[in-house]
Amino acid sequence: MLNRIILIGRLATDPELKFTPSGVAVCSFRLAVNRPYAAQPGQQEADFITIKVWREQGERVANYMTKGRMVAVDGRLEIRTWTAQDGTKRSSAEVVAERVQFLERAPQHGDHPA
Repeated sequence: MLNRIILIGRLATDPELKFTPSGVAVCSFRLAVNRPYAAQPGQQEADFITIKVWREQGERVANYMTKGRMVAVDGRLEIRTWTAQDGTKRSSAEVVAERVQFLERAPQHGDHPA
């Protein structure tokens, strides 16, 4: 079996860094990935995908990436399911990144972000 996802896109949100009770870093952000087709000529559509990055790599993403920066994500799809307070079944899909590659150089002091 194979569960592998490779995405290239721009951060749609600033990364949010949290720590588990045992001190393990986990960073989350949403990645905007353009669809390979346009619904109407001249109109690009995108999907917004939740990404989780663990440990030191998550800390690097949180420290060096901001909304709008382009990255490549290599990871796996994870589906979480739960029962809401009203008793309905809910599910959520997210990508757990094994590797995040920064595709743009960090802006220098005085540069405007891309």
